[in-house]
Amino acid sequence: MRAQDHISLSLSESSLGAGEELHGTVVINYSGRFDSLVINSQIENSNDVFSYSSLNGKKIKHPYARLSIFKAELEGRTVIEFTAITNHVPAGDHSNIKFRVSIIQEHKEVISDIAYLKVVKRV
Repeated sequence: MRAQDHISLSLSESSLGAGEELHGTVVINYSGRFDSLVINSQIENSNDVFSYSSLNGKKIKHPYARLSIFKAELEGRTVIEFTAITNHVPAGDHSNIKFRVSIIQEHKEVISDIAYLKVVKRV
């Protein structure tokens, strides 16, 4: 069975500019044991990060690229919605972004999914 059959990550936007919100959805169909879920972002050739501003409709302030969620915090939810934002301004026309969601069991990644988008330079 493919990992995407157990977990999937989708992003509502395929490109955005600095300061614009990104909306993401994680769907979990994994029936095995796990301790936590991790959402991670990486901006190519940059130290800039996405900050997470909402999780399942609740406002949060998480200014780091990596958002860890314990299984107990999910409260049985199989769909997780999040909003993230970056102030990254690309040096060229755009920067490539990778978002990755992983299920973690005993400090090991069990399964993951990846989604890509671009941050574009707005004029």
